[in-house]
Amino acid sequence: MTLIKACLNGARRPEEHPALPLTPAQIAADSRAAVAAGASIVHVHPRGRGGRESLAPDVITPVVRAIRGAAPGVPIGVSTGAWIEPDAAARLAAVRAWTVLPDLASVNLSEEGSVDLAYVLAHLGVGVEAGVWTEADAELLVERDLAAVCTRILIEVERADVGEALDEAGRILAVLDRHDIAVPRLLHGANESAWPVLDAAIAAGLDTRIGLEDTLLDPEGRRVSGNATLVRIATDRALAARSAGNPH
Repeated sequence: MTLIKACLNGARRPEEHPALPLTPAQIAADSRAAVAAGASIVHVHPRGRGGRESLAPDVITPVVRAIRGAAPGVPIGVSTGAWIEPDAAARLAAVRAWTVLPDLASVNLSEEGSVDLAYVLAHLGVGVEAGVWTEADAELLVERDLAAVCTRILIEVERADVGEALDEAGRILAVLDRHDIAVPRLLHGANESAWPVLDAAIAAGLDTRIGLEDTLLDPEGRRVSGNATLVRIATDRALAARSAGNPH
């Protein structure tokens, strides 16, 4: 069945949702609840002082340890987005300084220094999830042979227009197919496109993700209570598709 990743907080601000997990204890509790609801992986954006996202070891370490204590054995992914640390060299230095390693880290291929960062993470033994936002990103992945160090390719089509998001996803998938890239693929949208793209991923037999990072609403547009609710809805949709005869 479709693998579902829980994306628990992202870059959202605390005022956007009262259940947004920010502290290590909150993130750990939400991780445990999301796994109980059907998630197989958790993806988080650790926060430091004032709730600011950070790649610093003293921010990453307590979050990773807390999740491992609350949800043993569940793979933990973190973001390395350039908005967290805009300077590519400083971003590399921060990652090299990690003492407690997450299992996975997402690397957005459109960002400066992404190729070097991917190879550094792979050398550390951290699984690289390549964030592919456009057809050009997919071509870069092929040109720089990043499939060799990737654990997963994240096809992230977060356009507000659902049709445009799905068209972009199709172009990205076509590049990967044309070059016989066999790395596992995860497809997701965000906000308006979150649920339609999730359903498209399930129908295509691709992995997907859901959580407060991507949407605050259920498929009917109602505000949800938190991450576990989103994951449970996604799990139910995947199970329903399977029961309806979808071979995936």
